[in-house]
Amino acid sequence: MSLISNQLESGHLSENKKEIIVVACIPAYNEERNIAKAILQVQRYVGKVIVCDDGSTDMTSEIAEKLGAIVLRHSKNMGYGAALATLFSAAEKVGADALVTIDGDGQHDTTQIPKLLEPLRSGDADLVIGSRFQRREDAVGIPGYRKFGLEMINGLAKKLTYDELTDAQSGFRAYNRRAIKLLRPMEKGMGASTEILLKARDAGLMLKEVPTRMNYNKDSSTHNPFVHGFDVVLSTVKQASMRRPLLFYGVPGILSLLTALVFWIWTFQIFAVTKTVITNIALIAVGGTIMGLMLMTTAVILWVIIGAIRENGKEVI
Repeated sequence: MSLISNQLESGHLSENKKEIIVVACIPAYNEERNIAKAILQVQRYVGKVIVCDDGSTDMTSEIAEKLGAIVLRHSKNMGYGAALATLFSAAEKVGADALVTIDGDGQHDTTQIPKLLEPLRSGDADLVIGSRFQRREDAVGIPGYRKFGLEMINGLAKKLTYDELTDAQSGFRAYNRRAIKLLRPMEKGMGASTEILLKARDAGLMLKEVPTRMNYNKDSSTHNPFVHGFDVVLSTVKQASMRRPLLFYGVPGILSLLTALVFWIWTFQIFAVTKTVITNIALIAVGGTIMGLMLMTTAVILWVIIGAIRENGKEVI
């Protein structure tokens, strides 16, 4: 991740402490066709725009700078999560009271930004998500394959984070000062969206969703939906396993050992009658025993290590 640009130091900050400083953060990768529109639209609702050019090979940075945005560059493409981490650090450095994230591909309806900010202003939420699934009509334009994948991811994320969650992968979000400080993603890829929600829940942050619609056009969403989905699922599983090792590894370990026990009993019953060992049944018993012991050992080791890390006041992930 590149160091935050010195341009941040020269950014104008309001001297009126009662005025809320709202910063728009835009992660962008090869978005020269869309970045100008995204910046011009969002400038109507925020005081400052910060763009993280995540290793683009086109004119994304040049266009953003010409339009007055603060541009932070990664020397190579590092991923959506890495771009968010850079943007969160930048927003905290300029003293943002609120941070709004939008994609650089023109999907998000920036006219909804005031609606996103309202729960932050009223103190009803620390994190606000623009959801495509709160109202049926907002999901009409989503391609069928993408909608199916999003609904599966939403179901998994909901079980791990907030019961009321409907859109775990929406990048259209608003964060207050507390959330900006606490929610620094470590995942480099698209799984950062779910990681942020897990960290928000762990920190006791209040979540609210507001309905919004997104514009799906031929130039939007440069991410392959299958790669995106696989990345998110793997990241979510990793995050869940690190937070609940006894549940994630221990329960399958116990089930594996119980299954092995059944096959051991079956093996000995057959041997007692026929004096022969059925190889397939015995192999399942042996395999189940080894797998169960490995899972249980992993669960205990991770539980001890993570517990020690938490006692020292450090982040688990």
